Amino acid sequence: MSMFKKLLASVGIGSAQVDTRLEQESLVPGEMLRGEVHLTGGDVAQEIDEIYMYVITHYERETNNGKAKEECTLIKHRLTEPVVLSPKEHKVLPFSFQLPYDTPLTMGRQPVYLRTGLDIKNAMDPGDSDFIEVRPHPLMAKVLDAVQLIGFQLYKVDCEYNRHLGRTYPFVQEFEFRPTGVLRSRLEELEVIFYLREDSVEVLLELDKRARGFLGAFEEAFNLDERYVRFRLHAAELHRPTGDIATAIEQLIRKQIRA
Repeated sequence: MSMFKKLLASVGIGSAQVDTRLEQESLVPGEMLRGEVHLTGGDVAQEIDEIYMYVITHYERETNNGKAKEECTLIKHRLTEPVVLSPKEHKVLPFSFQLPYDTPLTMGRQPVYLRTGLDIKNAMDPGDSDFIEVRPHPLMAKVLDAVQLIGFQLYKVDCEYNRHLGRTYPFVQEFEFRPTGVLRSRLEELEVIFYLREDSVEVLLELDKRARGFLGAFEEAFNLDERYVRFRLHAAELHRPTGDIATAIEQLIRKQIRA
């Protein structure tokens, strides 16, 4: 009977089970992800070589057939050394690690989730997945509020493959805005990209200028209408009025579209 149970466990029947419970399911990039991994033994004793945890997201890449969705591991965390789990035994293992600063926000349909798995020799690896809500860091929220204050409306958020602009990962998260105010006649679109760090955020603004006349159409055809503006916001500026930041951003945009 014991050999039969081992055979069943090797294909996942009556094997050990894993259940990850997060202390908090809503975080901002850079915060600590904490929780507990609950292990329940199966019908036979099993040696767990490793308990691994991955924070996963997706991004899109252009292909000849359109767009393809690809998976990206943001961070891998190893929880424990090898452990033997007796039949029906229950163990609780706490964990804590930092969510990367470059973790994309779960705005729109962008997923971020924690995948937990048990590495068991000669057996199917049981696993568990838990979605994480990733909110804007206060510095990012300050910039997003300021951009909307000067007359831009957010209409799309997605992660796109970009080896040139991506740093830690092969993609960037783009926040796409359309102008609704006085800049509507000069800009087609504004894209915002964040590079968050512990005490500051670097912001890249991509300006898609509206074509004007023959020269404008020529520039647009060859993507010469796009301009980039960079600036940095520090943690000390969190208490700075959003209106002041909005004014500074508008001045940067106006200076660039006159260039």
